[in-house]
Amino acid sequence: MPSPSSVDPRLLRAFVAVAEELHFTRAATRLYIAQQALSRDVRRLERDLGTELFLRTTRQVALTPDGERLLPLARRVLQAQDDLLAAFGQARPLLVDLNSPGLGTGRRVLERARALAPDCELMARYESGLTGAAAEMIAGRLDASFGRFAGLDPALRAALDHQPVRHEPMAVILPEAHPLAAREVVPLAALAGETVYAGAGNPRTPEWTDLAGLLFEGRGIRIAPPAPLAVGEEEFQRLMAKTGHPVLAVVGFPALPGTVVRPLVDPVPLSPVSLVWRRGLTHPALDALRSAAARLTAEEGWLRRPPDGWIPAVDDVTGMSHD
Repeated sequence: MPSPSSVDPRLLRAFVAVAEELHFTRAATRLYIAQQALSRDVRRLERDLGTELFLRTTRQVALTPDGERLLPLARRVLQAQDDLLAAFGQARPLLVDLNSPGLGTGRRVLERARALAPDCELMARYESGLTGAAAEMIAGRLDASFGRFAGLDPALRAALDHQPVRHEPMAVILPEAHPLAAREVVPLAALAGETVYAGAGNPRTPEWTDLAGLLFEGRGIRIAPPAPLAVGEEEFQRLMAKTGHPVLAVVGFPALPGTVVRPLVDPVPLSPVSLVWRRGLTHPALDALRSAAARLTAEEGWLRRPPDGWIPAVDDVTGMSHD
């Protein structure tokens, strides 16, 4: 590959988008530009570098050896540009995944971070699960998320950093007609013989299903088999009414019409929540997000555990697991 005298960072962003998507239409959508403009930028970069970066057919797009060689270099150049702009108060927005609009921990951290860094733009996203968000962070389409870090595949964890934020008490969502709905709290033993939905089969949330499996093991509680992924509150409510299964959740999750949310006790199961971000990411808004998380954790005692608290040993950062 010839050594160019200079390369426009815009062309590198176009190249990285196509390299990560391996699809020109999706890459153009990601960059909010027309596909023709994206193709033009890629061709110009190939001319500037004197090499072909992609193998294009009518059915697929693939990186050439020179394209594979350029990709990590281009990512480093673009990160350096972001760092430069951030140093002079021109940082791009930080994209923060809150998993679901109904979850409060991430939202509270985001709100505090916005107050700490009013000149930064922190924008919420909803990826519905940490595994799904992790892939987006590694690809550079998302900057931070919240969830159970220990439940991620080791290959994903290797590309990410995390900061423990909260041990969030868990709960169960029940149809109003369920026999357990009349209770103020639900002992885990009362779920023996029940089939509980915990996201089995959802490729975005295997860390949650794994946590449920560890919690239910030896307690006679079954995880509901994979079901069609319900998108939106109405579809989720409809499927829940159809199956009648309780749903594993966290305390504070908003009840849907026709349902109640009941805390789980004896023991109190805790969902480990970390702030997670792409390894090597530098951004003033990320600094604010980490500071906000640390302050709320201290103020609210989010990492303190009740005497009968339960957390899997693999998630226990203090060495005081109650497995």
